[in-house]
Amino acid sequence: MRKSSQETFGYWLSRHGKTVIFCAIAVAVIKSIVCAEYIVFHVYLQPSSVAEIHTSKILIKTAVTDVLLHSEQKGSSDVDNEKQNSLLPPFNITEEERIKWFRKRLPEFEILKSDSMTQEFHSRVIAFFNNDCEVQFFMTWISPAEFFGRREFMALESLFKVHPHGCLVLLSRTMDSEKGHSILKPLIDLGFKVTAVTPNLSFLFNNTPAGAWFDELKRGKKDPGETPLSQNLSNIIRLAVLHRYGGVYLDTDFIVLRSFKDLRNSIGAQSDDVVSKKWTRLNNAVLVFDRNHALLLRFIEEFAASFDGNKWGHNGPYLVSRVVRRIVGSPGYNFSVLPPMAFYPVDWTRISRFFERPEDKAASRWVEAKLLQISVETYGVHLWNKKSKGLIIEEGSILHRLILDHCLFSKTSTPFKEKFWAIW
Repeated sequence: MRKSSQETFGYWLSRHGKTVIFCAIAVAVIKSIVCAEYIVFHVYLQPSSVAEIHTSKILIKTAVTDVLLHSEQKGSSDVDNEKQNSLLPPFNITEEERIKWFRKRLPEFEILKSDSMTQEFHSRVIAFFNNDCEVQFFMTWISPAEFFGRREFMALESLFKVHPHGCLVLLSRTMDSEKGHSILKPLIDLGFKVTAVTPNLSFLFNNTPAGAWFDELKRGKKDPGETPLSQNLSNIIRLAVLHRYGGVYLDTDFIVLRSFKDLRNSIGAQSDDVVSKKWTRLNNAVLVFDRNHALLLRFIEEFAASFDGNKWGHNGPYLVSRVVRRIVGSPGYNFSVLPPMAFYPVDWTRISRFFERPEDKAASRWVEAKLLQISVETYGVHLWNKKSKGLIIEEGSILHRLILDHCLFSKTSTPFKEKFWAIW
């Protein structure tokens, strides 16, 4: 888990001191369960809808397992954290020095490797999407599987709460593992269609402008920049996978509130002009496009031609904004720019307001008004994890209300719910 896992665990215990003895006993029990690889969810689906879960026996082991993972596995996650940090280039070095550093570290970048797992990528994706999918979803995850926490899992819960017949492919080498499968298993056991697949980047980028860029990168001839390479790889992977297969791309810090089934070829505005209501910036955290869409190809062209790993957002939100500004009014493109309320009902500078409980009547009225607006205009909420990852969801806050209405597990079991709020 992250470095803050120990503090998180301590916070949970301080809030629930009366359960310490119970947890100590339960941890001992869960150890034997884990050793025996016996984890069973006593839940079943109502015949009317797979999104409705009968929870009379949803097991307390779920909460206890979370405690175990956060307390006893920190040793291995510390190693993962150190490995993750070792793949960040040193600051204040020249471009030539950074390329030299990157060339030396190349074997450590697992996502760039080609092996038997990557060779199966396309066939696995095609076979998975043959399962009568109402909507095809994609996410990327390049960090260690141990870092896939409650916030990310909540994004998956909300997706399947709204799209019980949707299919999600998580493009990730680290989650395409025994550890990753154990994380996704609660959803799989309920019949939801989710899988992690190791991406074949050479295949995804083949016959696109990103192919030459990727070849240079793998040969150690491309400056990765100061920004984490994982971030920029995610930026290009999402474009390439939609160009190849079509569907919906979502960031893992996005809470789904409304069906995407009827959306086609759409991108969301992050901000707009107060007076004219024309968009001022787009964002790439949510993308909805048909395969081979012309705009996706233009995005990929721009990425390869103007890649700069030293400027945060240059290859992501700023890229899609640049391209759309250029092609506005040009023939051959068919897409919609949705207003900020569609995917980004709160800007990253104000995201903390969605986590805070209302302190007075005026604040309560604002919360109710915002929730009403969201219920009418919003497909989901981007949580701006870079800004909000240290925030705690307070009871009665906008996010508290939204999540209780759009989760599968967390509101059904008191211990699970308590743990859920603690680690957020």
